Amino acid sequence: MTTAAVVGSGPNGLAAAITLARAGVSVTVIESSGAPGGGMHSAELLEPGVLHDLCSSIHPMAVSSPFFRSVDLASHGLSFAWPEVQLAHPLDDGTAGSLLRGVDQTAAALGRDATLWRATFAPFVSRIDDLMEDVTAPPLHLLKHPLLFTLFGANVAVPAAASLRRWRTPRTRALFAGVAAHVFTRLDLPLSSSVGMLLTAAAQAEGWPVAVGGSQAIARAMTAEAEKLGVRIITGTTVTDLDQLTTLTGGRPDITFLDTSPGAAADLLAGHQPARQARAYRRFRAGSAAFPVHYVIRGGVPWTADDARRAGCVHVCGDAADVIAAERDCARGIMPDRPFVLVSQQYLADPSRSAGDLHPLDVYAHVPAGYSGDATEIITAQIERFAPGFRDTIVSSTSLSTTDLERSNPNLVGGDIIGGHSGPVQLLARPVLSPYPYRTGVPGVYLCSASTPPGAGVHGMSGHNAATLALQEMPT
Repeated sequence: MTTAAVVGSGPNGLAAAITLARAGVSVTVIESSGAPGGGMHSAELLEPGVLHDLCSSIHPMAVSSPFFRSVDLASHGLSFAWPEVQLAHPLDDGTAGSLLRGVDQTAAALGRDATLWRATFAPFVSRIDDLMEDVTAPPLHLLKHPLLFTLFGANVAVPAAASLRRWRTPRTRALFAGVAAHVFTRLDLPLSSSVGMLLTAAAQAEGWPVAVGGSQAIARAMTAEAEKLGVRIITGTTVTDLDQLTTLTGGRPDITFLDTSPGAAADLLAGHQPARQARAYRRFRAGSAAFPVHYVIRGGVPWTADDARRAGCVHVCGDAADVIAAERDCARGIMPDRPFVLVSQQYLADPSRSAGDLHPLDVYAHVPAGYSGDATEIITAQIERFAPGFRDTIVSSTSLSTTDLERSNPNLVGGDIIGGHSGPVQLLARPVLSPYPYRTGVPGVYLCSASTPPGAGVHGMSGHNAATLALQEMPT
C-alpha cells in the first residue's frame, strides 16, 4: 500500500489527508500543537460559557468549496448558520453598505448602483459552483468554464481602487473596497480586485456562514472524517527533519505533504531542493499582518447603522478612500491611525457562543508585517467611531501581537494570516509560477499550505489540489 505523511493539520493538511485516504493511501498526519486544526480553534478565553474563535471565524468559501462539497462533514456534526446580514460596512453618516444573500436583495439597497451591481455580479452568483471550479484550481490550468472565467478575469485584473470608481454612491464604493481589502495589500495594484470580486459573489450566492459551536467544529468534523478513513493523527510533535518521518510513520513514506510556509519547507528540504526553487521559497514574502483583539461585551455593539447590528461581519474603517489609505500604509510598513478592522459577530447566527447577555466579539485589524506595537486602543477607538458607547459594553478583552500569532502557529509569519503577500506577481506565483505549484522540486514531496493556490481561507482546496496532483503522479 502507498504511504503518505502530512506535516501540519490545518484545513489544507487535513484536506490532503482525506483526499489521499479516499484513494486508498495509508496516511499519517503529524501536528506540532496539541490538537489538529491549524487556525480552526475556539476557546472560552475570558468568561465562562463565552466561546471565541481564535483565528478563522467567518468562512465565505467553506460551503462553496469543491472539496467541502465532496465530503459529508455534516455526518460528523458540522452545521453552519447565517446571520440576517452577511456583511455591513458603516460610514460616518450612520448609513452602511451591506451584502445580503441574493444579488437582487443586495442590489435593492444600493440605490443608483442597483442596476450595475446586478449586472456585474449576477453572472457569478448564478454560477458560483462553475466559477469555484476554475478559481480554486492552479493559475495555469485548462479552463472548465472559459467564458465565465474570462468575464471574471476581466473584472479582477483591474486594481480595486480603479474598479470601485464604477460605483456612484459612497456606500457601494466603501462596501466593495472593504471586501477587496481582504487581499491584504495595496488596492491600487493589478489583481487587487480578485479577492473582493470572489468574496462578494460568494456572499450573495452562499452567504458568509459561521460554524455552529465555533470554528473548532470544522476541525473536529474533518478530523473525524480522516480517522474514519483510517488516517492516523499524531499531535504534539514538531518535525524538524524529514528523516523523523521514517520513525513516526513506521517506514519512509512514499509521498510527503508540507502544510507549512515556504520558508519552513525550505528548511526541511535543505540540501535536497534544487537551488532555484529553494531561493524562491526563501524569498517568498509575508504579507501585511493581523492584530487580533477578543472582547466580551454585554448586550451587543451599539452600531449607529442598523444593518451593522444584524451583520455577522462588520468592516470598520470609513469610506473607500480611508480603506485605500489604510491598506497602503500597512504595505509600506506604517501603522495607520485609522486601520481597517474586521469585526466578527458570530453570536448573532450562533447564540450558543454566548452566555446570557455576554457575547464574544472577535476582531482583528490590518497592521504592517511584524508590527511590534499594541493596536488595542486604536482598534477600540475605530469601533467606537461607528458605535458610540462601545467602550461601555466591554466586560473584558485580550489581544495578541503579531509575535504571539507566529508563536502559536509558525505558518503565520510576522502575523500574516493569508499565507503570503498578495501583490500581482506573488498572487500568481504561490510560491512559484508553474502548472504544478505544489511540487517542491524534491521527488515525492509536495507543498500544500495556503501559500499555494488558491490561497488563504477555510476551503481545503490547496491540500486537495496537491493531493490530487500527487495521486496522478504516483507510479502505477
